[in-house]
Amino acid sequence: MTQPLPWNDLQDFLAVARAGQIARAAALIGVDATTIGRRLRRLEARLGRTLFEQTREGQVLTEAGEALLAQVEEMQNAAERIVETRGPAEALSGLLRVSVSEGFGTWLVAEHLHEFAAQHPALTIDLAASSGFLSPSRREADVAVLLARPRHGPVVAGKLSDYALHLYAARAMIEHLGAVTRESLGDRHPMVGYIPDLLYSPELRFVDDLGPLPAPTLRSSSINAQARLIATGAGIGVLPHFVGGGMPDLVRVLPEVTIHRTFWLVTHRDTRQLRRVRAFSAWLGGLVTKHHARLDPPR
Repeated sequence: MTQPLPWNDLQDFLAVARAGQIARAAALIGVDATTIGRRLRRLEARLGRTLFEQTREGQVLTEAGEALLAQVEEMQNAAERIVETRGPAEALSGLLRVSVSEGFGTWLVAEHLHEFAAQHPALTIDLAASSGFLSPSRREADVAVLLARPRHGPVVAGKLSDYALHLYAARAMIEHLGAVTRESLGDRHPMVGYIPDLLYSPELRFVDDLGPLPAPTLRSSSINAQARLIATGAGIGVLPHFVGGGMPDLVRVLPEVTIHRTFWLVTHRDTRQLRRVRAFSAWLGGLVTKHHARLDPPR
């Protein structure tokens, strides 16, 4: 009688296939990389096939790996649907992983996430709020809020909200150095901004929106670090309204400068109907509607 394949081995295979690296998969699912490597070797031995090719970037699926991936994803989706069929009266449970930008995740989602968590106490929620995004198409996240609408991949995307960005300065800086003008930027008032070669999204490149302004001389890959630099009077910089508008020590300068961007809500097409994904998506939509003035104030 043929022995069934261990489900843990298949789940680890799925994690590596989606993440593209054993180390990254280990960090995402909380399993030691050595354990994942051992399970992959055992799985390949049982199947008599090589599932991954090792490259400098990580693990790349072979033809046999691609075929297995399609089957394992069907199994994973079926397992998730079994959990979901407990009925609407059953409490949501399991893991929900949400990927959002650092600023949006810190200043709006994290501020209110306890409300959603209180409604679903059996649900474990991962909020990945960082400079960069996890990929819904590779099933690294159940829900992602992206700065651009994906054009490819097995995902469903919808507009979540527009948001506005402005130039901000510390009140104390203006009192000490005088009013901010275009001529004073880069001279009396240094500029704060992103590190160009560390931008994780082209939507964060504001050169075309700002016009002929000096390049930042104080730079960070973190919007939260930029906000702190601006708040301490280190310089003038662009912040989303939901960040700068909520910091009492900051004032908006050069009011004619307004940048508009859009948040997109993205889910995988195979899991978008899962109750926990639908519930969070609906909650997030309600959150941005309720706080629309913080995101995109009247123009």
